[in-house]
Amino acid sequence: MNKSQAENILFGVLGNYKKLSNEILFFCPECDHHKPKLSVNLDKNAFKCWVCDYRGRNLRRIVRRFGNFSQLKKWDQITNRINYDSFENLFDEKEEKEQPQKLNLPEEFFSLTAKHKSRAAHRAYKYLRDRNLTDEDILRWKIGYCLDGEYRNRVIIPSFDDDGDVNYFVGRSFSGDSYKYKNPRASKNVVFNELFVDWDSDLILVEGVFDAIVAGNSVPVLGSTVRFDSRLIKKIVYNDTPVYLAFDEDAQKKENKVIAMLSKFDIELYKIDTSGYEDVGSMSKKVFEDRKNNASFIDQENYLLLNMLEAI
Repeated sequence: MNKSQAENILFGVLGNYKKLSNEILFFCPECDHHKPKLSVNLDKNAFKCWVCDYRGRNLRRIVRRFGNFSQLKKWDQITNRINYDSFENLFDEKEEKEQPQKLNLPEEFFSLTAKHKSRAAHRAYKYLRDRNLTDEDILRWKIGYCLDGEYRNRVIIPSFDDDGDVNYFVGRSFSGDSYKYKNPRASKNVVFNELFVDWDSDLILVEGVFDAIVAGNSVPVLGSTVRFDSRLIKKIVYNDTPVYLAFDEDAQKKENKVIAMLSKFDIELYKIDTSGYEDVGSMSKKVFEDRKNNASFIDQENYLLLNMLEAI
């Protein structure tokens, strides 16, 4: 990185600054504090506001969010990290013409969001409470259940797209059925519950929907693989969203694939330690938050090499 050019770009984005020995202090655009409290370190490619704690390990996020396209393009040129051919392959016109997937919930679906639950809803509600879900979780995720039909004795967790329409749902047995999950015969190439995703905040990628309920601002990947051109990957890249990976311990192959894909676009990545638990869904929210706060920053240049060496 050419530091002089980087300073000029950041000056154009953030305005006046104070230069110290190894850091540059700007006025924070996030909290708009009256003193320059946003510390930028060009050597570490990191920033932190000492007032509101707005922070990150990729200065590109500041330029993308608060600058213009010209400034972002210049930043990409001086950092030499973005492959525009990859962008063109990811965002093609064909995908834009595809109609968003819309589904109907099962006819037998009953909501569990009512304050007073019916006797018929007791088993489904008890199952969720036994999994440490709160009434607030049930309301936020619009969870319901089916007592009859194809999804008999299953809680139903719906997914809503940006327009508030159902685009997928997950059915989980609460009666001890050996076939735990039963999902609709529809494409999984959706961003589960995109309606509630904040792309400007840290996004946690998890494996299942119960993991996502614990994790907060998160998306379950809904499968053993993640496609390069999936809607989830496109949304992350388009919004330059920092990503925390919280996959199960036995999902190393999937994790490496996601890291390889997102590294091509210089996405800020972290790894959350999930050891000692079956999955994120079996953690308390407090435990998960503590682990997120202690997540390891992924050095994109040597992470995959390190995993290859450990496998030998």
